[in-house]
Amino acid sequence: MSRYLGRCALVALALGMTQPSMPAAAQKYPEKTITIVVSLAAGSGMDTLVRLYAEKLQESLGKPVVIENKPGAALMLAAAAVATAPPDGYTLLVSTSSAMAINPVLYKKINYDHVKDFTPVSFYVKSPFILVVNPDLPAKTVPELIKLAKESPTPLTFSSPGAGVAQHLSIEYMKQRFGLNMTHVPYRSTPQSITDIVAGHVNLGFAEAGASLPLIREGKLRALAVSSSTPIPTLPGVLPFAEAASAPDFEAVSWHMLFAPAGTPKDIVNKLHAEMTRIMSDPVMKEKASVIGLLPLNPPSLPDTEKYLASEREKWGSLVKKLGLEGTQ
Repeated sequence: MSRYLGRCALVALALGMTQPSMPAAAQKYPEKTITIVVSLAAGSGMDTLVRLYAEKLQESLGKPVVIENKPGAALMLAAAAVATAPPDGYTLLVSTSSAMAINPVLYKKINYDHVKDFTPVSFYVKSPFILVVNPDLPAKTVPELIKLAKESPTPLTFSSPGAGVAQHLSIEYMKQRFGLNMTHVPYRSTPQSITDIVAGHVNLGFAEAGASLPLIREGKLRALAVSSSTPIPTLPGVLPFAEAASAPDFEAVSWHMLFAPAGTPKDIVNKLHAEMTRIMSDPVMKEKASVIGLLPLNPPSLPDTEKYLASEREKWGSLVKKLGLEGTQ
């Protein structure tokens, strides 16, 4: 018996010597091309920024980093594709609050588990909205708009690119906070929803910075506030809604996060997080993000990112339920 046990111990030792530990394997990472799957089309603000930092990742990691655009299904096509990818650090996802906090409650069925199928790698920008009104509307500040909305004999109207999207929910969040009665006018696209504010068919809306900034500069839209808790460099002088409305905890933004499939080795996630923190903390990269209407961050720690993600799921998921939109798509 003792001879048998000794033989087993030798076999176990030999096996242990031939199989590298997970940290040792991760030290070799990457050994091949990394693919970043982007939820929006080429040319979007998200895509533009991903291509900028992918180039930096490629330089530092020494392997190709390629971009694969998978727009569609309200940003869920990309998420579903990455959810089933091998958890080895070679397929990553860039996604937003829509796919990771709103749609799982809004849609009857989605092809991924937004909590169990992914692990966050880096939270690097917020995507703020701008509260814009038609210039003919007699409200030049947020308090004036709130007063007008409360006193108007007919409800003010607001547009969005569709029921349940982040812009729609941001106005609903404002309505609930201040007890406002306004009517939602959903459109099929961002340009259409903004164009009708310019034309005066709709009174106001929370609009994407990239799509609305040119119209604000031309005087075709009036900007009253930004939805982030801090100002955005591209709109100096326009206050955060929280400050303009004396509501310190108000923030209604989308965001971009880099995710890996759940089960990706922790040391690979940590390595990618460290690289993204270095890249996105660079002033030049921050400037490039700001130019396209995004709000760059010094990426928080992974535990803090998890906490923020959980709070966003609760915030937007509960709002979708309160509005009676759960499972309506």
